Amino acid sequence: MDHKSVVDARTKMKASIDHLAGEFRGLRSGRATPALVENIRVDYYGSPTPIAQLAQIQIPEPRQIAIKPFDASALKEIEKAIQASNLGINPQNDGKLLRLTVPMLSEEQRKKLGGRLKEMSEATKIALRNTRRDANKHLDDAKELTDDTRAKAKEAVQSLLKQHEGEVEKMLAAKTKEIMET
Repeated sequence: MDHKSVVDARTKMKASIDHLAGEFRGLRSGRATPALVENIRVDYYGSPTPIAQLAQIQIPEPRQIAIKPFDASALKEIEKAIQASNLGINPQNDGKLLRLTVPMLSEEQRKKLGGRLKEMSEATKIALRNTRRDANKHLDDAKELTDDTRAKAKEAVQSLLKQHEGEVEKMLAAKTKEIMET
């Protein structure tokens, strides 16, 4: 059943999952990953620009991130942006590049992060359910649909919801495992 409301619901639910994946990538797990810093915005000539567009981001060691700006004059601004972010890592500046050492997470930090992951997952599930509600409302308002077609479309939306909620659960389990292991 590919009524416009079902297609829209599928697109919105996918966007919610993609957003959650991006949020999860940006969370510190005790391992260095470019995702920790690539979306931090830097004031570059008056324009907020992600670090990934201003610098090469490398992982020379499992717990270290090296950031080498394409334009050396941006080094100080990148350093300021990292310090202002909620990352909790202080960069070392050698004049050419920034080095960030990702500290190991304590047991308490891991538990807090686990709670934050659950909150983010629940917020995504709420967004998914809101998408289902909106799609069902559009289907109810669609006068051109027969009762059977409307029912099938609603079943398709419900199926999409279950599928995407399952995806959220898998993502949560995988990220929680990653955080508890490191």
